[in-house]
Amino acid sequence: MVADKLEHQNGVAYLPEGKRPYYQAIANEETVFKAAYRQGLSLVLKGPTGCGKTRFVEAMAHDLGRPLITVACHDDLTTADLVGRYLLRGDETVWVDGPLTRAVREGAICYLDEVVEARQDTTVVLHPLADHRRQLPIERLGVTLHAAPGFGLVVSYNPGYQSVLKDLKDSTRQRMVAIEFGFPTAEIEEGIVAHEAGVDPEVAAELVRFGQAVRRLETGGLREVASTRVLIAAGRLIAEGLPMREAALAAIAGPLTDDAVVGRGLAEMIDVYLPASN
Repeated sequence: MVADKLEHQNGVAYLPEGKRPYYQAIANEETVFKAAYRQGLSLVLKGPTGCGKTRFVEAMAHDLGRPLITVACHDDLTTADLVGRYLLRGDETVWVDGPLTRAVREGAICYLDEVVEARQDTTVVLHPLADHRRQLPIERLGVTLHAAPGFGLVVSYNPGYQSVLKDLKDSTRQRMVAIEFGFPTAEIEEGIVAHEAGVDPEVAAELVRFGQAVRRLETGGLREVASTRVLIAAGRLIAEGLPMREAALAAIAGPLTDDAVVGRGLAEMIDVYLPASN
């Protein structure tokens, strides 16, 4: 069984026929999210890459009945990219709202994925939205928007992969309710991999066992460990008929490192933990 897919139009993600994105709760994250949302509090989701933060937000937007606008943050993201800008259309100059402004006007949930990738002089625009004011000043228009009912602000980042130069400002973080994410227990993760990849529980269990072994490694050659995401990718290759070893090499070992020595070590681990064929 393959996971339900979100459809996207102009940056707004929604579910066809009202289907809920598959998400398996690990602790009390759903309760905390919904309580904060009802109180108009912004949220920051902290956790390793590929542990399910984005899928969690998609599931919460569905449960709360709100449209979801997602922004993938990067180094070149500007305030204008978030808020909006004037653009030439034919002989006219027209204002075009950015994704953050659209969310404020429409009462949508705005999700800034990997927010620390954006410059701090860009994310400062979030401050009046993230605190009690719930306002978005648009200097180019000379107006200040008040967030429509239903608006929510959610940001995420991986605290284990940040440097002094890439971190969320204290003044930003303290305006938000934090939810800590980690990788799920083996039993929960096996169910996630089986559901998302469409493989048998036994295959999912083998992949999770290998993933947990990689997470226990202590080596400088791995900047990221084996996430649930890469285990699912391997499972999908297996569902297409690839032998388990080949699928793990392509979907887990390959994406995790470019270091030849570390890559050989992961290949040896695959030989130990995973059979050569399905």
